[in-house]
Amino acid sequence: MHMPGFAHVNGTRLYYEAAGSGHPLVLIHPTGLDRRLWDDHFEALASRYRAIRYDVRGFGRSDPPSDEPYRHADDLKALLDDLGVSQAHVMGLCLGGGIAIDLAIHHPQKVTALVVADVRLPGYELQDPEAAQAYADVRRVARESGLEAARECWLARAIFAPARGKPDVFARLAEMVADYSGWHWTHDDPITQFSPPALQRLHEIGAPTLVLVGEHDLPDWKRMCEIVARNVPGARHVVLPDAGHFACMENPAAFSEAVRGFLADAL
Repeated sequence: MHMPGFAHVNGTRLYYEAAGSGHPLVLIHPTGLDRRLWDDHFEALASRYRAIRYDVRGFGRSDPPSDEPYRHADDLKALLDDLGVSQAHVMGLCLGGGIAIDLAIHHPQKVTALVVADVRLPGYELQDPEAAQAYADVRRVARESGLEAARECWLARAIFAPARGKPDVFARLAEMVADYSGWHWTHDDPITQFSPPALQRLHEIGAPTLVLVGEHDLPDWKRMCEIVARNVPGARHVVLPDAGHFACMENPAAFSEAVRGFLADAL
């Protein structure tokens, strides 16, 4: 049974769903998507844990940012506090992985285990010019041609290429993108970053850490995962076959197997 709700925290309103009992496990989605990224895993995880998934500020059913500066990791910490969660396993993909890492660095008492997949590492500058330019291109299209054109531009990015080879997965991703408000494409986001960024502080992470990456993800994301695995003490690094950037959807069985085994040993 899902227990949905809105948490009024940190000057915003975050939508979340919780299910199950046991040790808390929070799931964090990437940019432009929402909590449904975890549909293949949520029920199974809720059979073992108190599973919590939420829409990051500005995505899904959560409120968009205001003019006030904020940080996603602080939002997550406030959400966990509001839900009475003193400690949790934390799992995120891409942006969600970066949020999880920031939480582990800046609120380490909250994190009992860390799982990051195809992570967007705060502080890392993309090396591939096409990847670095892609987000700016989507913003330009949104402002010049509207949100529908921007959504098409977003889904045409190379990062979605492996998913395009799996029509059922791509259809679900496209549905989430269609439901995304596009706020970040048409507004200047007042988000602030930690200084120094996580890239320079990975060695401080004390929680057991699993780093997952799809074998077909883009080189920059493979590189970010390698950096995390190399610099977080004791981190495990697993390359998932037959998966690209959205590994938890593109090969859910391999993703689930890796996570299940890791978390079973984490406490």
